[in-house]
Amino acid sequence: MKNSISLLPLVFLLLAMVSCNPKTEIKYSADYREEIRQTEYEFQVAAQEDGIAEAFYRFADPSAIIKRGHDSLISGKEGVRNYYDREVYKNASVEWEPDFIEVSVTGDLGYSYGNYCWQFTDTAGQVSEHRGIYMTIWKRQADGTWKYVWD
Repeated sequence: MKNSISLLPLVFLLLAMVSCNPKTEIKYSADYREEIRQTEYEFQVAAQEDGIAEAFYRFADPSAIIKRGHDSLISGKEGVRNYYDREVYKNASVEWEPDFIEVSVTGDLGYSYGNYCWQFTDTAGQVSEHRGIYMTIWKRQADGTWKYVWD
């Protein structure tokens, strides 16, 4: 009888462990990844329809930082808007597609990376392309939306 009583806490512990469903965590992670994929899509559409400066401003977290060039860091939403408000971006377009998206277990941070293509049209109508790989870090906002903190 004494042995069966000492096993009782172990049985409860095992039942508690079995009742935890790791599929729920995976489901939420997949949902979060889809939210970021949708945000990436909306971001790109905004860049095409509303302009690059407005889109990068709208999807930026207040503390966002973008790295451009070899060592230039542009900080904050206004800094990002000012950077993209330059003449060179007035006749530019950008497209990208995330190849991979991951989200933290807590669902508050995520990252994505994939391929991008910038097209610039000069005053003579010549189009030049710049292709590469991007990486963006996303932060879930208090209202549930995702904004980038690093691009």
